[in-house]
Amino acid sequence: MIRYPYQQNPIVEEEKNISYANRGMDFEDAVNISNNYYRDQDIALIYKRPTPIHIVKVDYAHARIKDAYFEKQSTTDYNGIFKGRYIDFECKETKVKTSLALHNISPHQVRHLEGVKRHGGIAFFLIYFVTLNEVYLLDAQYIIDAYRSQERKSIAYSTIKNNGVLIEQAYLPRLKYLDAVEKVYFNEQNS
Repeated sequence: MIRYPYQQNPIVEEEKNISYANRGMDFEDAVNISNNYYRDQDIALIYKRPTPIHIVKVDYAHARIKDAYFEKQSTTDYNGIFKGRYIDFECKETKVKTSLALHNISPHQVRHLEGVKRHGGIAFFLIYFVTLNEVYLLDAQYIIDAYRSQERKSIAYSTIKNNGVLIEQAYLPRLKYLDAVEKVYFNEQNS
């Protein structure tokens, strides 16, 4: 058995088909581990955005929140800065092999990402196809357009695969999504 950093349970590797993501990777944990790596290596500053809550009742003697509610809807999962540019993105996962359902994306998230793009920020989705063990970076505009047109109730896997960038999975960072960000958003500037 091998214990990997940031994991609670040891995972036994299969000898034939080793996949880093199959080591019990929870998608959000993998993004958080990647973000910690990027910060530790001074590559980028990207943080998980907390969900705003309003605390109603606290048990101060035991340092516990007894009652609370969500104040408002959170915008997206992550934001930060990379190479002098603001980054804002949402992570979605699906167990469906053929598509990502648009009902998983809230109207306020679409409005927020439209605003990020309008103001010159980088806005995208990281989409994890659980059964395929694939993670893609897809520019937010594809999802915004699909959401606004209401022609379909989902975005086809083939659309995501053809228009997105497959994220390499590794030990550290777990998800090399900033390689994809560089390819999509900085490649033309380097030419």
